[in-house]
Amino acid sequence: MTLRTRLILAFAAATLVPVAVTWWTSVALLDRSLAMAPNRQLDTLSKSLEKAGREVYQRTRERLTEDIAAGRIEPRMVPPSTVSDFWESGRDAEFVLSPQGNKLYFHRREPNAVAVYEADLGDVNLHELTAQYKDARAVLQASRERDLSRGFSYTFLVVAAAVWALALAALVWWAERLTRPVQKLTDALHRVAAGDFSLRIPDKRDDEVGVAIAAYNEMAEKVEQSRDKLVHVTRLSSWQTLARKMAHELKNSLTPIRLTMEEIAVRYPNDLFVDQASAIVVDEVTALEKRVRAFSELASEPPVQLLELDLNSVVEERIQFLKTAHPKVAYEVKLDDQHPAAVADADLVKGVLTNLLENAAYAAGDGGMVMASTWRHNGTVFAEVHDSGPGLSDQARSALFEPTISFKKGGMGLGLSIARRSAVLCGGDLTLIESKLGGAAFRLTLPTHHS
Repeated sequence: MTLRTRLILAFAAATLVPVAVTWWTSVALLDRSLAMAPNRQLDTLSKSLEKAGREVYQRTRERLTEDIAAGRIEPRMVPPSTVSDFWESGRDAEFVLSPQGNKLYFHRREPNAVAVYEADLGDVNLHELTAQYKDARAVLQASRERDLSRGFSYTFLVVAAAVWALALAALVWWAERLTRPVQKLTDALHRVAAGDFSLRIPDKRDDEVGVAIAAYNEMAEKVEQSRDKLVHVTRLSSWQTLARKMAHELKNSLTPIRLTMEEIAVRYPNDLFVDQASAIVVDEVTALEKRVRAFSELASEPPVQLLELDLNSVVEERIQFLKTAHPKVAYEVKLDDQHPAAVADADLVKGVLTNLLENAAYAAGDGGMVMASTWRHNGTVFAEVHDSGPGLSDQARSALFEPTISFKKGGMGLGLSIARRSAVLCGGDLTLIESKLGGAAFRLTLPTHHS
């Protein structure tokens, strides 16, 4: 189960139960609140008002009828126009409440007038009682039509579900953002375990995950460099064994050949053929001896004395030393103003820079340019040599530091191999980089402290 899935499940488990409990509690409290509402009392009161109004009306009506029959009330004669509704209705008699609701009238039709009898209701206002009763019944009817409990339950459920869904979406986005770099880091570590150190994770996060990714990138870079150095040193060790044997065998054979040819030249001083043949043999023997010395140098284990040295001074010294051999090559020097100090063997560093500057001048040719620069960063000192030559082919790049590979006339093919070995012995490295002048470029890396 992935971390992203676990986060989502943990969120669901941590939120669904509280949301359900909150919803149930809210609905229960609402139901109890509605049960405690005065609807029942209002219903009883409204019915009591209706009953009281009817009784007052009925008793007043009976009393007025008895008083009229007993002759205790004298009628008030009014013209038909005063009570036109009654007169036009054709009825003989009717009971009517006064507009104020506090009196009851009895209208009786006469030949040319209307007899009006009147009874006082006292402090009771039947119109007001009727209005209050209608208002109470309207409130009760509206309460019955609206199911507040169900409406609140649905509303709360919808709102809670919407909020929970939004929170879940935010969590999914955050979990994806959190787990994506972790997944990348895991995949990268699997590739490292399989022996592939080339993968780098481009992430600029500033949290703990970003720190872990930066640590991985740094670790992979260092392990890859260490592996390359180890492979190079292992290969050189094999070549050293072969070179040691080859140098020994060749030296044993070349010395007698040289001495013999010199003896022949002495014995036959006036023989042109002998002079030419001996000269050819001596030249070839000299070339072979040069190769023997190169192989001897490759096979040897030079003593390494790591001391602090000013890299700027070494670069300037090597350039001044080689300028005379290449007067038509232009040199550009960009040295660090802080005079970066490296901890290395001075002789080995001089040998490396001599090889790089010599190769660069040869590649640039007459009218070309060679650029040398130094700088310091994060406890490491760098020196670079760029040339404006034709550059290196893909084939040359693939086997650049391999022994016995030569790309220039008269070269032994061992210079760069020895140079890189010297850099590794000093605790640094020598790598091929992109040239700023269009040709080839090399970077010498040296530590600033003892490893």
